[in-house]
Amino acid sequence: MFSWLGSDDRRKKDPEVFQTVGDGLKKLYRTKLLPLEEAYKFHEFHSPALEDADFDNKPMVLLVGQYSTGKTSFIRYLLEQDFPGMRIGPEPTTDSFIAVMHGDTEGVIPGNALVVDPKKPFRKLNAFGNAFLNRFVCAQLPNPVLESISVIDTPGILSGEKQRISRGYDFAAVLEWFAERVDRIILLFDAHKLDISDEFSDVIKALKNHEDKIRVVLNKADQIETQQLMRVYGALMWSLGKIVNTPEVIRVYIGSFWSHPLLIPDNRKLFEAEEQDLFKDIQSLPRNAALRKLNDLIKRARLAKVHAYIISALKKDMPAVFGKENKKKELIGSLGDIYKRIEREHQISPGDFPNLKKMQDLLQSQDLNKFQPLKPKLLEAVDDMLSHDIAGLMVLVRQEESQRPKPVVKGGAFDGTLDGPFGHGYGEGAGEGIDDAEWVVVRDKPAYDEIFYTLSPVNGKVTGANAKREMVKSKLPNTVLGKIWKLADIDKDGMLDDEEFALANHLIKVKLEGHELPSDLPAHLVPPSKREISE
Repeated sequence: MFSWLGSDDRRKKDPEVFQTVGDGLKKLYRTKLLPLEEAYKFHEFHSPALEDADFDNKPMVLLVGQYSTGKTSFIRYLLEQDFPGMRIGPEPTTDSFIAVMHGDTEGVIPGNALVVDPKKPFRKLNAFGNAFLNRFVCAQLPNPVLESISVIDTPGILSGEKQRISRGYDFAAVLEWFAERVDRIILLFDAHKLDISDEFSDVIKALKNHEDKIRVVLNKADQIETQQLMRVYGALMWSLGKIVNTPEVIRVYIGSFWSHPLLIPDNRKLFEAEEQDLFKDIQSLPRNAALRKLNDLIKRARLAKVHAYIISALKKDMPAVFGKENKKKELIGSLGDIYKRIEREHQISPGDFPNLKKMQDLLQSQDLNKFQPLKPKLLEAVDDMLSHDIAGLMVLVRQEESQRPKPVVKGGAFDGTLDGPFGHGYGEGAGEGIDDAEWVVVRDKPAYDEIFYTLSPVNGKVTGANAKREMVKSKLPNTVLGKIWKLADIDKDGMLDDEEFALANHLIKVKLEGHELPSDLPAHLVPPSKREISE
């Protein structure tokens, strides 16, 4: 059990004791942030109120992409089994949002039943109506991957105005709702189909303010040659740069995420390395889930504060009796100036303000006279939460992490590359010769010996100074050569015999070929005459 207590007089009278970070977030939200949201109609403008399930649910991964980019196949690849409601094909096949979650028995829960389940974090989706709920299901199945994460499959994004209208619900708004609550957003692109349609562009713009969650996968990359792949990668980065307005480059993973043979296997090593990086990113989600929820609550609180200033400013400028409609139109039209005024008065960053056009559209249907004036106590409660309570929860996050085993996503494709000869890098670099009976360095030792005997060995060993003159010819940085020296000087006498010198040159070769050095010398690289020492 963890607890943290505040230091001011109020907390001494009413100490707050939280069992977990989740309990702390729920209490802070209900007691300090929710009253502010309700007073200024935050839920009508931005996001529905959060519920307990939003704080308790497992990390979620949202897959977004145009049709036939391999979203459903990607989930199938991760789970290594089919899931209820799964359909895969070259044409638009997935026309529903499918939440793939863990369950003791395999089955499908339809959308209308799903949004009344208090244990699922989807209750507020009922605001999007039956047109959406008829195309929203939860596929449950017992799978080890789903014990740690849930995956949201989405309909393939189409192009053209007709398809957008025919959905019957606001597709971008639904994705924005999910984006606020998920831990990772994966945008999938087909290497043969990089065009970003109007709807896809709108979707990416709807994910604004969640760029830290976005990862991009260039899928089906095994179907094109290396030279074409370089051009496709460049074109994708150029297209994303026009839509995602961030100075940082979004991380793009290149690969072929399905279980079929590679059509063009030339880039197998690249695909393996990229897959490992992506898997590590997904596996880190459970460990960082509490921190992500804390971060999202802070972002929500900052937006709620700004929203309160905007609403109270509009209320203050409205006339009490006459000319209400004309004044309303004038205020909505000059909302940009009101933003600037609030920015100056309260020292708020421009990036914290909601989208101007969207806010103007939402205000059209509101009665500005019914808005609340500024209530300092509600704002003070949120400020207190941000300045004191959140700091305490940050300590609790670290305590929880240190007192529990590192959680990672296990099972499915995540187990396929952890052990055995098909793990990433197995038998390469420092792992070369791991299964050989003979010491791998022996292959090149005659050449290394020739160099060794030119360095004036004394009693069969060369000094560090003499070895250094030869080793720096590799042009590797001193820090790297220092690490190689520590690995090669097995008996720690500050000199190298012929076997240790050969080992040092082998490790230099490993590094020059682009591989990483091991932190400790693997058993198969220890010279045969030194194996008793290393043990």
